[in-house]
Amino acid sequence: MRIIRFLPVVALALAFGAPHAALAGKTNTFYGLTLHVSTNNIKVQDPKTKETLSFLILPKFDQVFSDDGKTTYQMKNVHPGQYVRIIYDQKGLGVRHADKIIVMTKGNKTITKQ
Repeated sequence: MRIIRFLPVVALALAFGAPHAALAGKTNTFYGLTLHVSTNNIKVQDPKTKETLSFLILPKFDQVFSDDGKTTYQMKNVHPGQYVRIIYDQKGLGVRHADKIIVMTKGNKTITKQ
């Protein structure tokens, strides 16, 4: 009997008390120059605003593409100074998680810091 009374309280808590759940499904995009790349992290800075964001990378991450979508890269090919687009989401505790990394190119040349 106590379980039945408890269920509406749990439902309300999940509906109104979990602000991170609403953010979990939203994807965002960030453009910038790569400052740091490691096996589990990439740090990117917007050259105009100087805003710097870090993104977690899961093991065996393989979502690195060219901006035209025709070429895939390995993470070892992403280097500091390259201009990238990061598609990410924020799950739990506001941690940014990279879903895709797109290496921006101009023609056939990778854009790097001038």
